[in-house]
Amino acid sequence: MFDTNAVGVVRVTEAALPLLRRASNPTVVTVSGSAGSFWAVNNPDRPEYHLPTVLYSASKSAATMLTVQYAKSQPGIRFNAIEPGFTATDMTAGFEGGRTPQESARTIVRLATLGADGPTGTFQDENGELRW
Repeated sequence: MFDTNAVGVVRVTEAALPLLRRASNPTVVTVSGSAGSFWAVNNPDRPEYHLPTVLYSASKSAATMLTVQYAKSQPGIRFNAIEPGFTATDMTAGFEGGRTPQESARTIVRLATLGADGPTGTFQDENGELRW
């Protein structure tokens, strides 16, 4: 989990930084999740409260923190983390329901295509900024 969701974020970001610095509208969107949100996993009214996902949740929390730290250290590049919503994938096959990957991608694309005046260092879902 950590190799993909946290270390992978660092590896890809570090490799892309030279290209991002030359881009006209440099933006990075990290696919994180509210399963890594202290607020959500401690709130009994949230579905994340009931998830038995120790490593997954910790790795998503790390991904969101990496996003914030990159936003602070790379002021010319926008970095935002996204909660794409519960998505029906091979990984979630044991749970019922979920949106299609195409539906979840809409929020990711929205953040990836923000203008130069868009936010940075945030954690968002389709409705805007989330607590974490």
